[in-house]
Amino acid sequence: MKEETPSLYPTQSRVEPPKSLLREICFVGILSIAQLMTQASLGQAIAPLHIIGGSFGTSNPGDLSWFPAAYSLTVGTFILIAGRLGDLYGHKRFFIVGFIWYGLWSLLAGFSVFSRSAIFFDICRAFQGIGPAFLLPNALAILGRTYQQGRRKEMVFSIFGATAPSGFLVGAVFSSIFSQFVWWPWAFWVMGMICFVLAVAGYFAIPHTPAPKFEDDGTSTFARIDGLGAISGISALVLINFAWNQGPNAGWSTPYVYVLLIVGFIFIGVFGFVESRARFPLVPLDALTKDTAFVLGCVAAGWSSFGIWVFYLWQFLEELRGQSPLLCAAQFTPCAISGLAAALTTGVVLHKLGPRIVMMISMLAFTVGAILLATAPVGQIYWAQIFVSIVVMPWGMDMSFPASTILLSDHMHHDHQGVAASLVNTVVNYSVSIGLGFAGTVESQVNHGGRDLLKGYRGAWYMEIGLASLGLGISFVYGLTQLKGKRRDEEKTDVSGA
Repeated sequence: MKEETPSLYPTQSRVEPPKSLLREICFVGILSIAQLMTQASLGQAIAPLHIIGGSFGTSNPGDLSWFPAAYSLTVGTFILIAGRLGDLYGHKRFFIVGFIWYGLWSLLAGFSVFSRSAIFFDICRAFQGIGPAFLLPNALAILGRTYQQGRRKEMVFSIFGATAPSGFLVGAVFSSIFSQFVWWPWAFWVMGMICFVLAVAGYFAIPHTPAPKFEDDGTSTFARIDGLGAISGISALVLINFAWNQGPNAGWSTPYVYVLLIVGFIFIGVFGFVESRARFPLVPLDALTKDTAFVLGCVAAGWSSFGIWVFYLWQFLEELRGQSPLLCAAQFTPCAISGLAAALTTGVVLHKLGPRIVMMISMLAFTVGAILLATAPVGQIYWAQIFVSIVVMPWGMDMSFPASTILLSDHMHHDHQGVAASLVNTVVNYSVSIGLGFAGTVESQVNHGGRDLLKGYRGAWYMEIGLASLGLGISFVYGLTQLKGKRRDEEKTDVSGA
């Protein structure tokens, strides 16, 4: 770790915990709603996907996949810089700004119906995603600065993670109701109004989170936020993700697609070079440990498989089983119940089993859920494989998220809580988006020009199984290396004692 880095946070302090149980419920509740609202916006586009596409005159799968992908792209891309800004200038401030921005672009996404342009809707969705990018890392940083390591912190982080499947279901249900009985833009207009209310509630429910005070040493704001690192990193993530999601739509033989992909990887190299020489790196070098690589590798594989699972399961139910968006949302109800059970269970067993075992279990859940969906016949009853898959999959989500967040939070200085939260949320949300790009590429190559939907969906699901299995393999290999390292330490202790 570079010696200059600690001076970035010279007087950062912990947040004062709420004084009463009621205040703590409001405090944890308003911060957890950030996660719920983030996933709700994903559900509100996937549930009425074909209804929204019809209003823009498109049914092309490549165009439709951008409705959720554009949103997840910016959520995952801007989290790192959002966490840094919160670390520097106050987490509460940027948490509230995140809800205001989120609300504004939710309103504009609804008004995009009058433009008759799917591209403009995609742009609104992308800008909408910047709001949650500011909400998530700053919410988790506030929690990380408030609670000391222990059972209470583990439970609070588990509650935060439990809102993910519930949030998706809430967004899917209400968008389905508005789409079928009113008009789909109302789902976005109501979302915008709720975000403004939550911004006001956050102002009163969250205690003051003091920002650090800096000595006037001539360092510019651009240097403190690692502007070059932010520009190169964001450029790399956007270009790579755009290329992967646009490839199935425009065709991989289209020059701009592969050129943007190549340029994106070049920017990754530039980002690495800039970070190695930055006085205040966006990602501190001490954050890039073997443990970090294990956690983020598992999270990337697992959550990319989840993005494929939720998108193509919804298409399977609507397109091949002929179900309405509202009926599909009703069938997803067990996801919220199972997710809550998984999160609460994780909060109880995490300190007993350790994050390594919990992460392995979560990767197994992702894999089993993927296999159940990929092998489900079209004419099979709901209560067979689809129901079981919906029950199993949240255990992957709600065990991996709190385990990874707590692990990184506990291994970083409390002044770096924004970075810890940012790393996990960046990987989670970016993986959802780029996973759809991977699956879309496979689908477009095997569905015979859109004539064989089932074969295309199964191709995407097999990609999902591969990604989930990769995460399971990473967790297994890491577990073995940890076990061997523990045995070597015990042997050295025995020898020195002898």
